[in-house]
Formats: sequence, structure tokens, C-alpha cells
Amino acid sequence: MQEYIAFFQENMILSLVWVGLLVALIMNIVKSSTAAYKEITAAQTTHLMNRESGVVVDIRSKDEFRKGHITEAVHILPSDIKAGNFASLENHKSDPIIVVCKSGQTAQESANLLAKAGFENVNLLKNGLIAWSEANMPLVKGKK
Repeated sequence: MQEYIAFFQENMILSLVWVGLLVALIMNIVKSSTAAYKEITAAQTTHLMNRESGVVVDIRSKDEFRKGHITEAVHILPSDIKAGNFASLENHKSDPIIVVCKSGQTAQESANLLAKAGFENVNLLKNGLIAWSEANMPLVKGKK
């Protein structure tokens, strides 16, 4: 035990970094297990769209949406989701909802808000449209 104490004293910065990484890992595991949504891959997204009437909700800006989006995606801004303005989704409360952004980071809050609004099956495309493009999946360009 004294060897460990001596090691920590001699390598204080390394020890603090290790403890910080451990805490971050534990927080990440807890956050993902308690999230109101599920992270899914591009392949799982196509399965939900094709087999279970999944609805893709693209939360990027209008310009980004026009440059390329997933087929039949519904464009809703995060500010509209925060304000509760998602009337186009009301008929899909029990259908799988797949929230998509560019990288998968900004969609987390919107996915949580939709789950709190009563949507039963909220999903998040892991790594967003970056992962979609890397999987060589098609994008529709222009206005919907």
C-alpha cells in the first residue's frame, strides 16, 4: 500500500489525469444508461425507416438541410423542439423517431426533449450525418 502512496506522490499529475479519466468514464456510462433515447447506427436507422415506419427528424439549419438530408426527413429546428412546436410529429408518437444532426452531439438535447414530450421510441443517429455519409448512404439535395 505504501508503494501506491509513494507512486501517487511522485507522479501527482499522472495520477490526477488517471482519476479524471476514470471519473469521466463512469459519468459517460451512467449518462448513456439513463438517457431517454437510444443511440443507433446508420444500418439500424435504415431498418427503422424501412421496417418500422421510423421518422427521421433533421435538426440542422435550413441551409445544411438543403445541401443534403436523409430521404423523407422532417426538418425541425432545435428551437422549435424546445418551444414544443413539432405538430408534424404528433401523429408519430408511437413510431420510432430518429433525431439527426451533423455530428450527433447537438441532437442529444432535442432527443431528450422529444422523449419528455411523450414520444415512446426516440433514437439518435450516432455520429450524425457524418456516420451516414461514411456508410455510403444516400442523401437528398434541395428542398423537400
